[in-house]
Amino acid sequence: MLKRIIVGIALLTLIFVVACSSPAITQKPASTAPATSPTPEPNPTPPPAPNPAPAPKPEPAPKPSGPIKATWVDPTIKGDILYLPMDQIDKNWNTHFKAGNMNFMAYKYDGEIYVRANVCPPCRSVGFSLEDDILICDRCATIFKSKTGAGIKGACVDFPKASVKYKVEGDNLVITEADLIAAYEETLKPG
Repeated sequence: MLKRIIVGIALLTLIFVVACSSPAITQKPASTAPATSPTPEPNPTPPPAPNPAPAPKPEPAPKPSGPIKATWVDPTIKGDILYLPMDQIDKNWNTHFKAGNMNFMAYKYDGEIYVRANVCPPCRSVGFSLEDDILICDRCATIFKSKTGAGIKGACVDFPKASVKYKVEGDNLVITEADLIAAYEETLKPG
C-alpha cells in the first residue's frame, strides 16, 4: 500500500513538472524574423458600402371615431409657396393653418387629402370638425359635404368651402399663394 502511495506521488510530481515546463497551447512561438521594419502591405480596396434601405414610412394614425376637431399646424412659407407636411395631416386627420391673415383646413376623407378655405363668413368661424362625410362649423353647426365643400344645412349653408389646388412634392403639399387667395375669396362670396 505504501508502494502505491509513493508511486502516486511520483506520478503527480512528474505531471506537475511537465505541465509547468511546457509552453501553453495558446502561446505563439517567438518570431525568428530579423528585427527590420516590416514592409507595409498595400491597403486593399474596401468593399462598396451597401445601399442603405429607405426608412419605412410611418403608418398613418387610425381614424378616430366621432367628430375630429382640427389641430393647428405650422406650414413653411417660402416666397409665394406654402409647404404643408403631409405627416401632420396623416397624424391628425383634420388640421388647419394660417397663410397671412387667411385660414385654411387640410383633412383626410375617403383616402384623399382635401384643402379648403377655413372661414364661415356669416358667423365668422375659423374652425370645422370632420365627422365621416361632413364638415361641421364649430360656431354655428352648419354642415358641409367633406368631398365637395357644399353646404347641406344650417345658418351659413350658402357659403360653400372652396377647394385649394395643391401638388404633392416629397412629403409636403405644395400650394401657391395665388391658389390660396382664389379659394379664400371664393368662400367669402355666397354661392
